[in-house]
Amino acid sequence: MQQATATAAAKRKRWNAETILILIGVVALVLAPLHFYPVFLMKVMCFALFACAFNLLLGYTGILSFGHAAFFGGAAYFTAHAVKEWGLTPELGVLVGVIGAAFLGLVIGFLAIRRQGIYSTMITLALSQMFFFFCVQAPFTHGEDGIQGIPRGHLFGLIDLKEPLHMYFFVLSVFLLGMLAIWRIVNSPFGMILKSIRENENRAISLGYSVTRYKLGAFVMSAALAGLAGGLKALVFQFATLTDVSWQMSGEVVLMTLLGGIGTLVGPVFGAALVTTLGNYFATSELPVTLVTGIIFMVCVLIFRRGIIGELYASRLGRKIEHARDE
Repeated sequence: MQQATATAAAKRKRWNAETILILIGVVALVLAPLHFYPVFLMKVMCFALFACAFNLLLGYTGILSFGHAAFFGGAAYFTAHAVKEWGLTPELGVLVGVIGAAFLGLVIGFLAIRRQGIYSTMITLALSQMFFFFCVQAPFTHGEDGIQGIPRGHLFGLIDLKEPLHMYFFVLSVFLLGMLAIWRIVNSPFGMILKSIRENENRAISLGYSVTRYKLGAFVMSAALAGLAGGLKALVFQFATLTDVSWQMSGEVVLMTLLGGIGTLVGPVFGAALVTTLGNYFATSELPVTLVTGIIFMVCVLIFRRGIIGELYASRLGRKIEHARDE
């Protein structure tokens, strides 16, 4: 009885500590627009959510996709068209983008998961490039000009998103909900099965799990969350272009995830913030952004094999924190 009471007290202590840390992070994000440019912060959150969505597939399921730009950019186009041409409110426009991205994820994932390894990866890249050329030719995307002048509109018909702070807190709310959804997926029985597939697919099959269905489910969820990030990005910058669906965008999200740490919840957020900050800082510099990012990536690959956050978790300090949390 005493042992059970002590265990419950330890769990309450751990929960209180984690709650305080989460509240500190949320408060920091709430106060951030008072000290930093809101549009830059919104860009970081959009790409952070995109990287976390990609990490759900790579880090927790073990499927490498080189076609995630199709979901991100496709949702940007769908949201932009729905808001500008159909006159939908921003929340409905983002919902259209998420549904469109989930459908693309269903189609691409259905074809890609039938192969493994590099063959599956090349299928995602090929299908993503097919979607890219579709966006070049489709009338509603306006080709190389893209969809410009997207109105932000009024959230639920009440809140004017033309105001930067209103738009910022809308993006912040969606970002936190997206991260909460990813955390819930990862820590659910479904997430445990995804991890088992990543570690040993044959054993998961021998236990009676339909691996194909779980892989496809992870693919669709990852695509939908990537679409959520793409739809938000279209509203933030008020345009959607071919850059959003290009293979370079797929490579960029892989870079963000690898830099932060594969299979960690906050690693992709850190990686996205790092890459976005470098791009913003060197935009007016004579140094090419891709060169600087490439050098940093090589250093991280050589020194931080698990990514920056992954190495922190694996370090002596990380193990002490984990041990203290579990006590």
